[in-house]
Amino acid sequence: MEETYLLNVEGVKKKILHGGQGELPKFQDGSKITFHFQTLKDDFERTVIDDSREAGIPMEIIVGKMFKLEIWETLLRSMRVGEVAEFWCDAIHTGMYALVSRGMRRIAEGRDPLEGQKHRCGMGNMFDYHSTGYDDLDELQRTPQPLIFIMELFRVEEPLAYKRDTWAMSKEEKLAAVPVLHREGNRLVLRKEFGQAAEKYQEAVICLRNLQAKEKPWEDGWLKLENLVTPLVLNYCQCQLELGEYYEVLEHTTELLQKHNDNAKAYFKRAKAHAAVWNEREAREDFQRVAHLDPSMAAAVKKELKQLGERMRKKHVEDRKRYQGLFQPPRGP
Repeated sequence: MEETYLLNVEGVKKKILHGGQGELPKFQDGSKITFHFQTLKDDFERTVIDDSREAGIPMEIIVGKMFKLEIWETLLRSMRVGEVAEFWCDAIHTGMYALVSRGMRRIAEGRDPLEGQKHRCGMGNMFDYHSTGYDDLDELQRTPQPLIFIMELFRVEEPLAYKRDTWAMSKEEKLAAVPVLHREGNRLVLRKEFGQAAEKYQEAVICLRNLQAKEKPWEDGWLKLENLVTPLVLNYCQCQLELGEYYEVLEHTTELLQKHNDNAKAYFKRAKAHAAVWNEREAREDFQRVAHLDPSMAAAVKKELKQLGERMRKKHVEDRKRYQGLFQPPRGP
């Protein structure tokens, strides 16, 4: 089945390759659309630029959340579930594609899609950078051109029918989600399900960091959010200690202490991580800072230092046995 017609949008043509099922879905604000897509150049070879099936993960966008490539929401709103359609879009609609594709490719590669970007709109970032890091996208960025999108619509979920990702939440929804996630994390810790608890704490931190990005550092709004972030990061680090992810703990506690160098609990957790990876000097220094900052923790510090000393002595004995005779000359017959 192939039917070509114009949408009520300038510079867009649609061809239905496979008909969908049922009525046209209700695309409410907050609905989640799941689909596969393929992007092609409008040239003789129909050169493929991107194909979500190669990554193995379908694309998702939230209606009304101002996806950078606005025309995609328009295209998808014209489709039924199960439909496969080809859209030709003029260059007036595809100018942002290079930046959108860059982000999607970085996600597929397991990298941060925003790494290195300034806190500016997409168009501002386009002028800030001469390269996207991908030659074919650099070409599109230099010379915007018509593109062809082949889309297959899988499902449309109403706003309350799925678990909202943190990035798709409003400010009020994020603030409401944080204490819920905190309580869920605490409940999982009591059940000793440290991996799942860490995920809850991490999700709560992401909510707050997203909100912090819109505040001016060290001003009242930013500080209020930072006060909520700190205990969540410490809880996350405690879970990682239980899971044996000591370098993860070193990274996050060090980052926390760069902002709050008087946080005794952060020093204590970092000291335990140092001790676990045999950084004796660093562990002792951090434990001593804890006792200085919070005398109520002196007994716990004393206990940890005693255990550290015993572990180090045991390690030195084992090392001597392991290397004993290694450098001794061989005996004669």
